[in-house]
Amino acid sequence: MSSSDQATTAPAAVPVTPHRSLWSELRDALRGTNADYTKIPLPRAVLLLAVPMVLELVLESTFAVVDIWFVAKLGPSAVATVGLTETLLFLLYAIGVGLAMAVTAVVARRVGEGDREAAAVSAAQAIWVAVLVSVPFSIAGIVWARELLQLMGADAWTLTHGVRYMQWMLGSNVVIMLLFVCNAIFRGAGDAAVAMRVLWVANGLNIVLDPILIFGLGPIPAMGVEGAAIATVIGRSVGVAMQLWVLLRGSRHIRVVGAQFAFEAATLWNIVRTSLGGVGQMIVAMTAWIFLMRILASIGSEAVAGATIAMRLMMFTLMPAWGMSNAAATLVGQNLGAGEPGRAEASVWRIGWYNMVFTVAVSVVFFLFPRELIGIFTDEPGVIDIGAEWLRILSYSYFVYGWWMVAVQAFNGAGDTVTPTKINLVFFWLIQIPLAWLLALQLDLQATGVFWAVFVSETSVGMFTLWLFSRGKWKTTSV
Repeated sequence: MSSSDQATTAPAAVPVTPHRSLWSELRDALRGTNADYTKIPLPRAVLLLAVPMVLELVLESTFAVVDIWFVAKLGPSAVATVGLTETLLFLLYAIGVGLAMAVTAVVARRVGEGDREAAAVSAAQAIWVAVLVSVPFSIAGIVWARELLQLMGADAWTLTHGVRYMQWMLGSNVVIMLLFVCNAIFRGAGDAAVAMRVLWVANGLNIVLDPILIFGLGPIPAMGVEGAAIATVIGRSVGVAMQLWVLLRGSRHIRVVGAQFAFEAATLWNIVRTSLGGVGQMIVAMTAWIFLMRILASIGSEAVAGATIAMRLMMFTLMPAWGMSNAAATLVGQNLGAGEPGRAEASVWRIGWYNMVFTVAVSVVFFLFPRELIGIFTDEPGVIDIGAEWLRILSYSYFVYGWWMVAVQAFNGAGDTVTPTKINLVFFWLIQIPLAWLLALQLDLQATGVFWAVFVSETSVGMFTLWLFSRGKWKTTSV
């Protein structure tokens, strides 16, 4: 063909991408698509993954806020029961989230490489790990619930009425582990819409059951704080049943068949090895929070209740940012698997700016209306004072959290879960805990000292993590 022929025919050979409305893109994001996230335009890839991940975690955080709103009607000690139990559950969450990080990274990398069979085998082995890990926590929660609450400094009301709450929450922790791991499988594969629908059903059911089981309805007796735990267990169990049904039936990007549940040592060890860093970074952060709650418990139940409510509000407002950060993890993993490190990095910077805009808007609300926000959940003046103070302090650097989350998830999505662990070890154990102890107890700043210690340590760790990400060594991680 001559050069003139080429010039004549070239325009006809260029594919024309049809214009798609924002509504069409949102509809695809909610329904799920077969899109290859390593090849479609990056803004569309971010939208298709981030929208369902944000909505998934918005409902999760909505449940957390609604749950504490109902429990708060029972008094500060009931709120403290939830707070102290969740402090211990954070150890379980550390393992579940750390394992989920590894599962997302491994599944995303295999999908990016085009090896769907290996992705499914990794998913099946991850489910086995989740089940096995949950056993010791169940035993501890059922047998030693009272002793664990005593260790955390619980008051007399909690030791009388809160033991059953802890037994339910820790004793049934396998559903928490499976919820984390199965949704990590869907996210890594690119089926974010499935993970979203699972948590919508699970948490929607929780919200409906909460008031019925806490306060009673008709023949159903009022169970108090124990009812909140039962509602959570029922909702999450239904969610796990949905996850397993979809995995075995097959989603748009992954399907697990029975034969893939056979023990495969190499694959299972790869998941465990990759998860160790993620578990480590979460354990460091969570145990730091346990120490902070122990300091607050020594100050009084009002301090624990105020901090618990403020923490729920913080979780509620950060969940959309976590959703976008989870999208970054999937894009990093899949694009590294496809040999596109530049595209992986570009997705992180784009999502980081989105997160910053969102968290700046939240910080303005925290700064202007802290007492009104805490007052939604309680009318106890002491609890409102403490919770509002923390929200105001948070507002001063809340935007850093958005960048911190997306940078950490970039490391995790690449499979480099060790680097964030080392960072957390320094900033949480060596800075946050000693500083909180010094300010709160030695300098007698009480709860205020704890909150300023959190401000200093977490602002610093966010800025340092983003700087380390910008150096780019995470691009060479293998999983």
